[in-house]
Amino acid sequence: MNPSLCPLCPPTVDLVIPMFNEEAAAALFHQQLSEAIAGLPYTFNILYVNDGSRDQTQAVLEQLVQADARVRVIELSRNFGHQAALTAGLDRACGDYTITLDGDGQHPPALISEMLALAEQGYDIVLTQRVEEQGLTPFKRLTSALFYRVINRLGETQILPGGADFRLMSRVVVEKLRGMREYHRFLRGMVAWMGFKTIILPFTPPQRLAGASKYSLRKMLRLGMNAIFSFSLMPLYAAVSIGALFLVLALIEAVYVLSFWVTGNTAQLAPGWSSLMFMLLIIGGSLMVTLGLIGIYIGYIFQEVKQRPIYLIRKAISQKPPHDENPLDPSA
Repeated sequence: MNPSLCPLCPPTVDLVIPMFNEEAAAALFHQQLSEAIAGLPYTFNILYVNDGSRDQTQAVLEQLVQADARVRVIELSRNFGHQAALTAGLDRACGDYTITLDGDGQHPPALISEMLALAEQGYDIVLTQRVEEQGLTPFKRLTSALFYRVINRLGETQILPGGADFRLMSRVVVEKLRGMREYHRFLRGMVAWMGFKTIILPFTPPQRLAGASKYSLRKMLRLGMNAIFSFSLMPLYAAVSIGALFLVLALIEAVYVLSFWVTGNTAQLAPGWSSLMFMLLIIGGSLMVTLGLIGIYIGYIFQEVKQRPIYLIRKAISQKPPHDENPLDPSA
């Protein structure tokens, strides 16, 4: 029964946890999660999303299903990426509150009680903010700070520096978020764009439970591109500004050359091959950059208009009967 129709029923909380090659950490994480939510006055559903793991993560998650009736597992057909895996879980979340967190232990489950307490005060979104990055390399610190500075300078939506996909959302926020079916997803920006009543909860991330980060430089660059090109037209404006700058320089050059004709000093107009080539290279390079930026936006449009699903599900496992599942098509 829907808790909203039953005043005496405790509120329901769906925990959405993407997993990718976390066989060494999954069982320990689930133990920590179970301890963190034990005794809280809520009905919890735990949804693990296996994002195409190539190790034994799926086998470990299936064991958790058999041991804990609250656990459901969605196995995606391949690795679609962290944002798509989160989307797969959110599409099946139907609780009064939904909390998304990673399964590597760096999003501490102990914060769940604080997040729920803040939600009970009337906040629709509880965002978490990393205040100290333990074990983070100087390169990653630099790129993270640069990323947030760039996206907040270029975009109209302000993204929380040090933010993470560790957040609580009310049911209305999740329902509105499910309606945003864009292919290139940056959930931190999408949630911030909606503008619901939000509070920030700072935390210090602990060490990973096992293994190493699966977020490669390539994946970080892809996420950064999705954030910039999905939330800002500033690169196109910058390209137009560069074109306008060179137009002004061309007019200045034209006036400069005409001045020699007006004063009769045409003999001083000896052709300069090096300066000519220098200008051609600059103008040609600027044109290539501009066309490249336009091409990226066209590529994003091309992928959006095909309307391919954000993810595909291989199978879903649960102790609950099928009619308890969210009726939303999980492969949308």
